[in-house]
Amino acid sequence: MDEKRQLGEFLRTRRSQLKPEDVGLTAYGDRRRVPGLRREELALLAGVSSSYYSRLEQGQSSNASAEVLDAIAVALRLDDAERQHLHNLAAGTRRRTRGRRAAPERITPAVRQLVEALGEAPVLVLGRRSDVLAWNLAGHALFAGHVDLRSPDQPGNRPNVAQMVFLDPHTRELYADWTKKARAVVGNLRLASGQHPDDPSLAVLIGELSVKSPEFRRMWAEHRVKSGAEPVYDMRHPLVGTMRVTQQSLRTERGQNVVVATTEVGSPSRAAMALLVHAAATGPGDRPATTAAHVARADKPLRT
Repeated sequence: MDEKRQLGEFLRTRRSQLKPEDVGLTAYGDRRRVPGLRREELALLAGVSSSYYSRLEQGQSSNASAEVLDAIAVALRLDDAERQHLHNLAAGTRRRTRGRRAAPERITPAVRQLVEALGEAPVLVLGRRSDVLAWNLAGHALFAGHVDLRSPDQPGNRPNVAQMVFLDPHTRELYADWTKKARAVVGNLRLASGQHPDDPSLAVLIGELSVKSPEFRRMWAEHRVKSGAEPVYDMRHPLVGTMRVTQQSLRTERGQNVVVATTEVGSPSRAAMALLVHAAATGPGDRPATTAAHVARADKPLRT
């Protein structure tokens, strides 16, 4: 991925979303050829020269200091996640390493223990490209019951949440507000692209989604790094009906995300989730014995 181009596009997109009145500037009714702030206005707010800021947007400068980046972030009114993304993109422009295919991601024994400790709550573990590295029976049943249970054990055939959200009809139907979930997925990929600019597999994934999904292509061009919404979704499960589910993420030391799905105590959603978990645990008689976190090794039966 071209880090300088990404940095410039991010700055231009954010600048175009700010109006003079948003930052205390007087527009005097002048007609603007492009939406948002002018480069010189943004540079003034950030306390840098207009020519220097222009070079940043045009990908002609890669030596912006942390202080300058913070000043630009304040001028653009970036939140913490967006500010970190700006720093990641700027750091990427200074790296000269060639992209190499990374080794397949794996979960550690500690993460396996964590998933098992979470009991019957639906859980899945996502890698930096949103590949599913592991899930428990309930997580599989909630998010992708139509996918092979053992697929996370196969590095070359792992389910990918971004692909499922944008390209899989089952997953699209799973979310009552599909756009909300889709924006969250794109935001996570944006963060990952800034953190891992030299990952060729991530670039391939983004390219595939851009070609196959006009909706992804449009959302990706917005350069948003997170959805800005609470991680609560109305999920329409084909087995138990509609549930209001909170999806929270715990980040591991390796940068993987442990996603845990919960429901409100005493709610109809909690009852529906309990039914789904029970169905997953007592499913077809030929279901292989697994641990709570389904990984390659199965040495303990799921508690019911």
